[in-house]
Amino acid sequence: MVALLLAGAMSLVFTLLLTPLFIRLFHKLGWGQFIRDDGPKSHHAKRGTATMGGIIIIVGVLVSYFLAMWIEHRPLTASPLLVLFMMVGLGLVGFLDDFLKTRNQRSLGLGGWQKIAGQVVVAGAFGWMALQFPDKNGETPASTHISFIRDLPLDFMKLGTFIGIAAFIVWICLIVAATSNGVNVTDGLDGLATGSLVFAIGSYIIIGFWQSNQSCNPGGSDIADMYKCYPGPDSFDLAIVAAAIVGGLIGFLWWNTSPAKIFLGDTGSLGLGGALAALAILSRTELLLVLIGGLFVIEAGSVIVQRAYFKVTRGKRIFLMSPIHHHFELKGWAEVTVVVRFWIIGGLLVAAGVGTFYLEWLARLW
Repeated sequence: MVALLLAGAMSLVFTLLLTPLFIRLFHKLGWGQFIRDDGPKSHHAKRGTATMGGIIIIVGVLVSYFLAMWIEHRPLTASPLLVLFMMVGLGLVGFLDDFLKTRNQRSLGLGGWQKIAGQVVVAGAFGWMALQFPDKNGETPASTHISFIRDLPLDFMKLGTFIGIAAFIVWICLIVAATSNGVNVTDGLDGLATGSLVFAIGSYIIIGFWQSNQSCNPGGSDIADMYKCYPGPDSFDLAIVAAAIVGGLIGFLWWNTSPAKIFLGDTGSLGLGGALAALAILSRTELLLVLIGGLFVIEAGSVIVQRAYFKVTRGKRIFLMSPIHHHFELKGWAEVTVVVRFWIIGGLLVAAGVGTFYLEWLARLW
């Protein structure tokens, strides 16, 4: 428990106190936000605001996590390291995208397919490594089953070893691309994605802590206690890394809330979206992520629906602008109003996800 609290607290202090120094550094480097001309006019005042703030959170998480583990003399385990790998890997993809935008002073950095290719490379490597590193009970960080709250009977390995592993990696790539891009499109208003991620990733502190607290003897004969079992190793260590990320997000939100002094950038939205996906995969809650990340599903869904409707109707639109948060801005809602109301929606969906997780455990008692 001490390691969890230390990781969260140190990460919060790191981003809260050091973000102003990074803001000044980023301004000197010319890393300012470019604003689209076709967006809400109120956003033009944000041109030049420091971006790539995800760098601060990622560095803070790495420092605080490893320092907390060292202070508490806890051994490093595979699952949280895989979460960090995903966060850093997708953060690098986002950094390249941000860097090209700031250098060329345009809203397009990497092309759409180039960005997807980077996500697939990182997610594919993550998927392969997640099936390595078995613990003393022979469990690897991820399983080849599709999961909801626990592993479902749907196992990719039933397709055969080679095809099964390939199908599993494709499945991981889909989850990671969907989640990271969902967070990416949500990051359009001051503090919107950051605050929403506090709720979503914060839920994995609860889930990881709860999973680690349930007694389970793999291969044991006490059927009465089987309801307590959760598959997957390193549950508490996943809670620790989730706490480090949440602490970093809260400290960063102090500077990212309206009027923002710094933005996450694709560095942050892709990296943190990847971390959220990795936590879901390694905690065996892949499909539950639809609820926990429900706000990101709504945001990404609004973009997909808008584009599909535009093509089918040859130029007509459902929303004034997508993602949907811009639609409400153009309808006259103040930016802070949109952000807070979307936080409420995101928080309720996270509560529904965590509640579903707990109700499944209660149902096993009955």
